[in-house]
Amino acid sequence: MTKHPEQPGRPEVPGRSGRPLTVLSVVGARPQFVKLAPVAAAFAATGHRHLIVHTGQHYDTRMSEVFFTDLAIPTPDVHLGVGSGTHGAQTGAMLTALDSVLAERRPDWVLVYGDTNSTLAGTLSAVKQHLRVAHLEAGLRSFNRRMPEEHNRVLTDHAADLLLAPTDAAMAHLSGEGLAGRSVLVGDVMTDVCFGVRDAVAGTPLPAELDEALGGEPGGYLVATVHRADNTDDPARLAAVVDALAGLDEPVALLAHPRLVARCAEFGIDLARPGLHALPPLAYPDMVRAVLGSRGVVTDSGGLQKEAFLLGVPCTTLRTETEWTETLAGGWNVLDPNLTQLKELAARPAPTAERGTPYGDGHAARRTVEALEAG
Repeated sequence: MTKHPEQPGRPEVPGRSGRPLTVLSVVGARPQFVKLAPVAAAFAATGHRHLIVHTGQHYDTRMSEVFFTDLAIPTPDVHLGVGSGTHGAQTGAMLTALDSVLAERRPDWVLVYGDTNSTLAGTLSAVKQHLRVAHLEAGLRSFNRRMPEEHNRVLTDHAADLLLAPTDAAMAHLSGEGLAGRSVLVGDVMTDVCFGVRDAVAGTPLPAELDEALGGEPGGYLVATVHRADNTDDPARLAAVVDALAGLDEPVALLAHPRLVARCAEFGIDLARPGLHALPPLAYPDMVRAVLGSRGVVTDSGGLQKEAFLLGVPCTTLRTETEWTETLAGGWNVLDPNLTQLKELAARPAPTAERGTPYGDGHAARRTVEALEAG
């Protein structure tokens, strides 16, 4: 395991001497709660102290609290309740609140997840106080600088002390940016939780909301999510995306992110269309069950692309690029940013190509704890 050289002004990491660590996880959005679940469970099996700070970036019950219940995540030790706002206002509010929390707790490691404003705020607050930062899901790159997430992940990687990479491709990106000495390949913690939930929900009924929307006769349907700024902030683009989804030959269960609902209301775009069933976001186990029973997925979400791949369901991505390039192999995931092939791609059968295990074997959380222990 690669060790990062000591830096002036940063304390020696406990754990090397055998005494317990205090690790503080900063989370705030749905994908981070999913990643937190196996990490929290892995820490629970050790003598280390694991604290959870919820920034409140996602505050809707279906995007927040329900994940802690359904995935058996401990109740957060601190809930900042920041809520929504512009990128600057939201990140600034998180920084203000996190500064006092970290100053009081002084953890051995601040563990940040993914690429949200919560990720960047946790990183900045920690490094300014000379606290060590580990970035879980480090090294992902879309190479699209229009995405706020791309800035968040790049800035976090270059500020963090330990980079916990999910894939070989991520490790290569980090090496190319001169960060190989801080990087450790641990695998993808999303694989840990996705496989566990998959096994738990296999053979169970469809979620009640979905079953009711489909009239009790599911047959073939598609699961769709849309939330990224490039697809929702321009009225013409958003109208084209909704029209394209409504024009597909199979019923579409559109799991409507609050951002999508707000933008459609603002722009006067009607989501009530024949064959297009706009549903609230599902709890994670229900979402996995919905994807397992579907004919395919249409999304702009990085997490759902990967989950569809792990679950063996074809995915069509409404973006020009993907951070999860491994999903493109064998046609399991296909990019269609211009919506020109969506009708044909969404209805395609599952590929016969082997998917392999590019995201690990389901033990990434345990390796994450080991990497923090090793420093």
